Amino acid sequence: MTHVEDELSSQPECWTRAAQAAPEHRAALPAAGERVAIVGCGTSYFMAQAAAALREGAGQGETDAFAASEFPRGRSYDRVVALTRSGTTTEVLELLAELRGRARTTAITADPHTPVMDAADDLVVLDHADERSVVQTRFATTALTLLRAHVGLHSDSAVTDARTALTEPLPQGLVELTQFTFLGRGWTVGLANEAALKMREASLSWAEAYPAMEYRHGPISVTGPTTATWMFGQAPEGLADQVRATGGRWLAGGLDPLAELVRAQRLAVAIAAARGLDPDNPRHLTRSVILTP
Repeated sequence: MTHVEDELSSQPECWTRAAQAAPEHRAALPAAGERVAIVGCGTSYFMAQAAAALREGAGQGETDAFAASEFPRGRSYDRVVALTRSGTTTEVLELLAELRGRARTTAITADPHTPVMDAADDLVVLDHADERSVVQTRFATTALTLLRAHVGLHSDSAVTDARTALTEPLPQGLVELTQFTFLGRGWTVGLANEAALKMREASLSWAEAYPAMEYRHGPISVTGPTTATWMFGQAPEGLADQVRATGGRWLAGGLDPLAELVRAQRLAVAIAAARGLDPDNPRHLTRSVILTP
């Protein structure tokens, strides 16, 4: 078993621990009414997108998501939350340093013994969700679960669905397909983005992601008999039939959207195995991007 297989399989337990611990971290996490930005890089940025949409949708306050390198320096926020598994990513550390004294900052990390300990005002450590694989799975979803629980939107059904996603066989025929498109709406757009990233990182697959209503505006043109379109959450009316009419495979996500992401992670690993790839060590990637002068 690869590290990533072992790590993605532990997600139900990681989510349960994070949800139970959410009240302990209340003071470090955004309070209702605060104007908040959530930042990250790569997978953490896509989790930031999902968390921001969840928080604002729950009426907790205006919430934006940015790649750390694209944070708008001219805007003011009450709190900036940085998601960083390693605690060493250059763009995140530089942004936290810039924000010191201007906005309260919180870092959610897997390793407190890194520079992020001194860079952020508040620290939330999810060390039980740390990972050895370059490809992120459980830390990202556990951090999102923590933020989801913090705004009262986590439920035990998400954990139950994650167990289902880990035990049910993947739909037949997916490993042989050539292209994958993931769709979302609202907070699940971030999950769709992350699913596509997992497919690219782990299996070198042609994978894309879009807001579901945008799929008709061009991307559907690549859909055909060797493609799959996977919906996270409720699909727009009529879209499934339009995809099927192209000859493409339609996958309706019937589980909690975060559990659907677990299924997509499994698919990425399965395709990697079929292609003789090592998903623990994807080409051109490292566990953390550390830039030198």
